[in-house]
Amino acid sequence: MKKRIKPKLYTLSTCVHCRATKRFLKENGIEYDYVDVDKLNGKEKEDILSEMMKISPDLRFPTIIIGDNVIIGFHEDKIREALGL
Repeated sequence: MKKRIKPKLYTLSTCVHCRATKRFLKENGIEYDYVDVDKLNGKEKEDILSEMMKISPDLRFPTIIIGDNVIIGFHEDKIREALGL
């Protein structure tokens, strides 16, 4: 069986689309890493925002990274495709 790529999510704790993305991944048994950017402070927040700027200069949420794919927003079809579901 092919090893599945673990998605990385940049999210906001208050964002409905971010919550929908996490719920979708959980319901499909996909392990993922995430960071709720709005819960960070100081240098940690600055570092994450700087990291995000390289990926998604307009800082939109959720920003989802699956391998070489960057998906901005909750687009189930694109997430399924990137994960091979």
